[in-house]
Amino acid sequence: MCLAIPAKVLEVSGDKARVDFGDGVLREVNVSLVDVQPGQYVIVHAGFAIQVLDEKEAEETLRIWQEILSYGEEDAEVQVQGQRAS
Repeated sequence: MCLAIPAKVLEVSGDKARVDFGDGVLREVNVSLVDVQPGQYVIVHAGFAIQVLDEKEAEETLRIWQEILSYGEEDAEVQVQGQRAS
């Protein structure tokens, strides 16, 4: 299974761009496969921006990712509490 994560482009320099995945997670990615400008959103896979997204689609995808991640955090917390009760 492959995962591609949306990110907001902060700055572009040649084939590289600094992007924000949210929650302060900033990375440099290769943008040679897309024509992108600062302020746009891209899908990133394996360090490459592979598609430009519109802002509404990107924000909805990020919201869903946050929801998925919060479920994982809740499960981990329940497991830790269960171990403490044992």
